Amino acid sequence: MTRTSLLLGATALVLAPAAALAERGSSGHLNIIYWQAPSTLNPYLSGGTKEIESSSLILESLARFNQDGTIVPWLAESVPTVENGGVSEDLTSITWTIAEGITWSDGSALTPADFIFTWEYCTHPEGGCAQSSYFDGVTAIEAVDDRTLRISFADATPFPYTAFVGSESPVIQAAQFAECLGARAPECTDANFGPIGTGPFVVDEFRPNDVIELSANPNFRFPDRPYFGTVTFKGGGDATAAARSVCETGEFDYAWNLQMDPSILAGMEAQGRCVVEVAFGTSVERIHLNQTNPDPALGDTRSTAEGGAHPFLTDPVIGQAMSMAIDRALIVEIGYGAGGQPTCNVLPAPALYASTANDGCLVQDIAGANALLDAAGHMDTDGDGIREYNGIPMRVLYQTSTNAVRQDTQALIKQWWAEIGIDTELRNIDASVFFGGDPASPDTFQKFYADVEMYTNNFAGVDPQAYMADWACDSWPRPQTQWQGTNIQRFCDPAYDALIAEMATTADLEERGRLAREMNDMLVRYSIIPLVHRGGVSARAATLEGHLMSDWDSELWNIMDWRRAE
Repeated sequence: MTRTSLLLGATALVLAPAAALAERGSSGHLNIIYWQAPSTLNPYLSGGTKEIESSSLILESLARFNQDGTIVPWLAESVPTVENGGVSEDLTSITWTIAEGITWSDGSALTPADFIFTWEYCTHPEGGCAQSSYFDGVTAIEAVDDRTLRISFADATPFPYTAFVGSESPVIQAAQFAECLGARAPECTDANFGPIGTGPFVVDEFRPNDVIELSANPNFRFPDRPYFGTVTFKGGGDATAAARSVCETGEFDYAWNLQMDPSILAGMEAQGRCVVEVAFGTSVERIHLNQTNPDPALGDTRSTAEGGAHPFLTDPVIGQAMSMAIDRALIVEIGYGAGGQPTCNVLPAPALYASTANDGCLVQDIAGANALLDAAGHMDTDGDGIREYNGIPMRVLYQTSTNAVRQDTQALIKQWWAEIGIDTELRNIDASVFFGGDPASPDTFQKFYADVEMYTNNFAGVDPQAYMADWACDSWPRPQTQWQGTNIQRFCDPAYDALIAEMATTADLEERGRLAREMNDMLVRYSIIPLVHRGGVSARAATLEGHLMSDWDSELWNIMDWRRAE
């Protein structure tokens, strides 16, 4: 086992078996539906999956993660390791060589300067980059020659495959985004809505929160691909309608994130027009407990450090009781079927990183939750069925995106929380708005103008170092970062930040596993309540071939190989 301890792909990207039998555009038009509509095609301005995956049709990285979670070279000739000399012996640098002949879709050459610029763009202190954790610890990116770049780290970095690896950390063109640094980033509409990329497709038209029209990149490095000449990427609607559009009407060829009644989906698949694909990676449906005060009376300081701590959700006893009251197995049975597993961890995989310390949450315990709150002195003193915390009624606003499964989950949890004396108001927001990242909107998950909110998140690849760093104290969304940030619940513990720093310099794989598990345990006790380890559930037309389902990267990671069956 090497010090990097990774599954690394071959030194050349493996071509699809049918590559010699088809040519670019030969499969005609492809229709994709993501019922959460993208609001931008710049993944650095939104942490939403819909933005990351739609932009992956256009923007690419040096390496990607395939359906097995294996790192495979993409824009790079090969994956650097200590053994091949690409990673320094002291683990403080990684050197990548760009594959020969790669150009942007406008015909200009991809060079190390574009990667240097992308790093500067995402790490600008006024930019509010949603993916800044992928560049944590990077001290310099320099051009070795016209096709080679070296990334240097402040300390020994056992897992150097974060910057420019995976769909969340692509390269953007320096020439196009040159005037978009810092606070100007959200203002560059033309670039954000129509990025020039190296990927298989180019943007012909982008209507935010609606539809993207794309066509094959004429300068794509594989002359025979993509096999589809044009793509319509439609957003909006709901999961059930999306599934029907593939499995019943045939209007679309691919439908993403089919979070719906599993028995209904099985019935659709039985008609024979579609194939349902499931892949488990690291996705977890979870509830975040706001550690700041979202009271509207606070105005511009609500849900910020300046507005102060939450009136009662910073007490870990409250979060523990709320977690104990939930029947996760029932949520899976009703809403997920084979596409879900109950979990007590925000980091459920790979197995090395999955904690077993919190498994008690797998069994609902209403009586135990009530006893816990009683022992802490949080009583219902006026007989209205609602407990008080230092005289404050324990009422929460619980928000999530509009989705039938999520609304069913909300209804169940509201009932269970009522049984432990916590009153719950439910709110759902259109997914395109909730996950949109618009700094002017009061309804985004980043602004978190509620007490608790629920959604799914995950990370690309197999090493969780960058993902666990998302909860650093300085990663809160706030006005100064255009409301971008990854520490959604505003958790902050110097001891947690110390573990982040320790993991960044720890090479031993078992020790890295211990550190990740410890961080997971700190988060779930109790500012995050994990509910369901979700498999990615999507449907493809039975006539669509070449799709390799991955939950480790964008589901569209190998779209250049998709083709219509003959």
